[in-house]
Amino acid sequence: MDAVALAQALIRCPSVTPKDEGALGVLEAALAPLGFACHRLRFEGDGTAPVDNLYARIGSAAPHFCFAGHTDVVPPGDSSLWRHDPFGAEIADGTLYGRGAADMKSAIAAFVQAAARHLAKGALNGSISLLITGDEEGVAINGTAKVLDWLKARGETLDHCVVGEPTSTAAAGDTIKIGRRGSLTARIRVRGTQGHVGYPHKAKNPIPAMAKLIGALSGKAIDPGTDHFEPSTLSFTTVDVGNPAGNVIPAEARAQLNIRFNDRQSHDALEDWIRGEADAVAARSGCEIAIAFERGGQVFLTKPGPFVNLLADATENVTGARPALSTTGGTSDARFIKSHCPVAELGLPGGTMHKADECVPVAEIQRLSAIYAELLQRYFAAPP
Repeated sequence: MDAVALAQALIRCPSVTPKDEGALGVLEAALAPLGFACHRLRFEGDGTAPVDNLYARIGSAAPHFCFAGHTDVVPPGDSSLWRHDPFGAEIADGTLYGRGAADMKSAIAAFVQAAARHLAKGALNGSISLLITGDEEGVAINGTAKVLDWLKARGETLDHCVVGEPTSTAAAGDTIKIGRRGSLTARIRVRGTQGHVGYPHKAKNPIPAMAKLIGALSGKAIDPGTDHFEPSTLSFTTVDVGNPAGNVIPAEARAQLNIRFNDRQSHDALEDWIRGEADAVAARSGCEIAIAFERGGQVFLTKPGPFVNLLADATENVTGARPALSTTGGTSDARFIKSHCPVAELGLPGGTMHKADECVPVAEIQRLSAIYAELLQRYFAAPP
């Protein structure tokens, strides 16, 4: 089983979320001959497009190790910015180019090659599965979360999981993500009373109230960070009054913010804090303030211990260097898996993900496959 050839075949499927375009079929064709029982799972609902997913498992006993990832990719954007066809999977000067090369079709191919190598060594002392979604880059409603619900309904449990997101910086295996920050978005609307700028006493200007609220929220350090996380951050991403007239006090001002938070915080506590600051500004200004919250991923942490140590030991044995343990970056589907079993993320360098000419050196794909194979060897020899 050649990981590079499989990665090329996957990249040639233009599986922009939520389309599959044959990607899961390519993967199933690689897994079935190895003895994996493959289940194609299509979920839909909540007003979103249907999504195809794949769950493949070999073995029925514990311990059950799962590789998780996604075959969907972001759009390639302006094709004129690419030197290589985004879905051509060309190899030039030892580097594989294409949308999904880094994020994360090559890692999925490395999953398969590592599993094939491990299975070739003899009887499997447990189970290996792949949980692959087509909905990670989108709204993430009909993907991993629903596959996990399906598994729970079947009575299947995962013991440990590695997600193949591009976590590394310079070389595969130099960084392992053992957690992710949580995310909270707030859309704020301050309502006043429209009026003429020449008669401001007859109006109620929402802009000063919005400015005070922005100052109150932005001016506070949420926390100093924790042992494994950086300090939580709050960023305003837009402020708008939609007013083209220079002689009119607007009736409304809007703003949006996002908080990326660590394990000192929670969605509930942050929402309560924002509402409290807004209520105080509303009481002083006389304006009405409405806030709509959108909860992103919840913070999670897989603390250093037997599982994380096993990952680090396997990686170090292949690369010769101890990987850094990190919790930086955005969200991933590990946020769903963490409620079912210990999970960490280990993948390729991500410097080109989502960019034109996304690419990864072929040697890095082989390096990652070797790390995964070493991981499987150690895991089933001495489960954490």
